[in-house]
Amino acid sequence: APGEAVEPGAPPQPEMAAGATAVVLPERLQRREAERQLGVERQRQKKEAQVVKEEQSEFFLAAFAREREAVEALLAAGVLEEAAARLQALQKLLTGSVRFLAPYEVRQGQEAVARLQGDLAARRQQLQPKKKFAFRALKKEAAPGSSPHPAEPAPPAPAAPGPGLAEGESGGEPLCGFSGAQDAELELGPAELRQRDVLLSELRGCRVRLRGNPNTLRVRDCRGCTVLCGPVSTSVMVDGCSDCLLALACQQLRTHRTRGCRFYVQVTSRAVIEGCSEVSFAPYYWSYPGIEEDFESSGLDRDSNNWNLVDDFDWLATDKPSPNWSLIPEQERITCWD
Repeated sequence: APGEAVEPGAPPQPEMAAGATAVVLPERLQRREAERQLGVERQRQKKEAQVVKEEQSEFFLAAFAREREAVEALLAAGVLEEAAARLQALQKLLTGSVRFLAPYEVRQGQEAVARLQGDLAARRQQLQPKKKFAFRALKKEAAPGSSPHPAEPAPPAPAAPGPGLAEGESGGEPLCGFSGAQDAELELGPAELRQRDVLLSELRGCRVRLRGNPNTLRVRDCRGCTVLCGPVSTSVMVDGCSDCLLALACQQLRTHRTRGCRFYVQVTSRAVIEGCSEVSFAPYYWSYPGIEEDFESSGLDRDSNNWNLVDDFDWLATDKPSPNWSLIPEQERITCWD
């Protein structure tokens, strides 16, 4: 009853217990509401990020299509220097956009750039001035009593390519590089490499040093080789190789049908592998006198290196890493190359 004293240690009255429950219940509801609001905010941010990514992708695809058409028109018109400059800008546009593009969009862009590079090389060869053709006068019979003219010397036979030099494909001019050598030390310098397309093919147990700035590099069907290359302005293609060690700096790296190879790379886009197994990656460490000048002439950004970002076109699962490639542990990386 009101006014009655409550003895110490007596159990609480029912109305007090109900009051305590009324205080605790709102706190639980507040926590649940806060968690719900946090989940809603995360979903909103995720949706906004997806919208931004889609808008960036749409902008890239439109800009890439315009630039590709412009390069194609310049190639058709024979304006090759401007086409080469626009093509380099197109490559940089692709390189700077890989972070928000889907893998298939990156692959389509890389294939388009590679096709245009091939078209540019073909047009350059097509538009090269042809050798002048001159008719030689038929040898006349000497008049009776006149002294015969000495016979004209036969023109020298064309020199055969040196041993180990790579020859061009499809009857084109010889490419810069080496082919068919075995257990050899092979080397090219800056003057031989500057903005050239380089091919290394069918080498066995060779050590190749390319000190300079090539335009492109292809390494094809090599076994047990070491390839050390300075900065490549555009793309590197490694195809059908095994048990090789490669140090490469480039904008774009694509590797096909390759196994058991170690790559030390400086690459501004994501490397792409296809049909590969047991390939591993580490940062580019090789150096030589003059490499800074070669990096400057190549246009590569030394502060941008995606050596540990690899797209495996044979592995589509997103929740598990590809079993076809790995990172070389730091304690196992090569630091001394000579």
